[in-house]
Amino acid sequence: MNTPTDTGPETLLDGGVEGEARRYLRGLGGLASFLLVWWVGALTTQPSYLVPGPADSARAFVELFTTSTRIVAPLAGVELVLPTGLAHLTQTLFHYIPGLLLGVACGSSLGLAMGWHDVLDDWLRPLVRVLRPIPPLAWVVFAIVWFGIHHTGAAFIVFVGAFWINFYAAYGGVEGVSSELTDAASTLGVEQDLSMLKLVALPSAAPQLLTGFRTSIGRCWMIVVGAELFGAPGVGYEIINAANTLAMETSVAYMFLISLAFLTMDVGFRLFERRVLVWR
Repeated sequence: MNTPTDTGPETLLDGGVEGEARRYLRGLGGLASFLLVWWVGALTTQPSYLVPGPADSARAFVELFTTSTRIVAPLAGVELVLPTGLAHLTQTLFHYIPGLLLGVACGSSLGLAMGWHDVLDDWLRPLVRVLRPIPPLAWVVFAIVWFGIHHTGAAFIVFVGAFWINFYAAYGGVEGVSSELTDAASTLGVEQDLSMLKLVALPSAAPQLLTGFRTSIGRCWMIVVGAELFGAPGVGYEIINAANTLAMETSVAYMFLISLAFLTMDVGFRLFERRVLVWR
């Protein structure tokens, strides 16, 4: 005779909690394994500076917040004295945030316009296909010539990266609007093209627009660090600057700082996205 199985709410809850606990333990095990491999690799690599160990990298990370650095805010000209790691991260944000927001605004606007208006799409599609394959970092030489090796040049590189990501997110979102929705809106009295875009197309495309924004947060974070390797002030420049003096543990510390900054932004945007799309 088969023994009855308890599948009540308490059992399901216990199983769910145990499953989550196992997942976290596996994650911790993966991190521990990585640290072990890293530690062994650092011990067995000569010269030792080629692979700094976890302990040296951790000390370098702590030093980023126990020393201070003076920076100047662009445009305002205000001097700020901050912990060294936070100071260089702030320098990165000085060109990352304007480039990201401007790229999102311009890319989304053009994507919505081209996805909604066939005539505009016919005019601009060939140009888009020519320019889109060019990597954002390929524009570095023009950014240096046009704007110099400073915040504006790095912001331009970020702008290019954010523009194309959000352009295609908006373009695909509007193209995917169901004809049933537009027909239903027409029967309810929505006749003007702009009203249809505002009341039907934008809400329907909102999930893809937000996905494009979230994708550009991560992609442009990588792009901005690459742009700084050419001399713009920020975390990327500090990575290459530390490597030039063979302070590889400091480079690793800045790499961890980049990772923590991105995780913070990504989690924050996820929470924002859930609030905006609560209706789904």
